[in-house]
Amino acid sequence: MTDPPPTAPAHPARPVCLVRPVRLVRRLAAPFGVLAGVLAAFGYVGAVDPREPGHYPVCPLLRLTGLYCPGCGGLRGAHALAHGDLAAALRDNALAVGCYAAFAVCWAVWCVRGRFPAPRLWHAGALGVLALVFTIVRNFPFGGLLVP
Repeated sequence: MTDPPPTAPAHPARPVCLVRPVRLVRRLAAPFGVLAGVLAAFGYVGAVDPREPGHYPVCPLLRLTGLYCPGCGGLRGAHALAHGDLAAALRDNALAVGCYAAFAVCWAVWCVRGRFPAPRLWHAGALGVLALVFTIVRNFPFGGLLVP
C-alpha cells in the first residue's frame, strides 16, 4: 500500500527563514540607531577640530578656576580617536577614551542579548569615584601625564 500524498495545511505557517530576520531587524533597530548618532557625533568632532578657537565652548570650570574637570580634553581626545591616533586621544583624556571603550562593550552586549546591560548602583558610584580621583590627580603637579 502506498501512503496518500501529503496535503497542504489550510493556513500555511510563515516560513521560518522570514520570521527570524524580521525579529532580528526589530531587535537591532535601536542599537544601530544609537550607533548612527554616535558616528554622526564623532564625525562632526572629527571634521571640526576642537583645537581651533571658536568652534566649541570653553570649559566653565577651567575658565573660572583654572582647574581641569574630568571632561577637559574629551573633545580633543574624540577628535584624535576619530583620526585613528589612540596615543593622542589617551594623552588628551584617558578617562573619556576608557568610557568610549566601555560604551562599545555595552553596545556589543546590547546587540547580542537584545537589551542594554542594566546599570547597577555601584556602577554609578565607581564611575563617580573614578572621575573624582582622575580630576584630583590631573590637577596636581605629579599628574602631568593626565593634563590635556
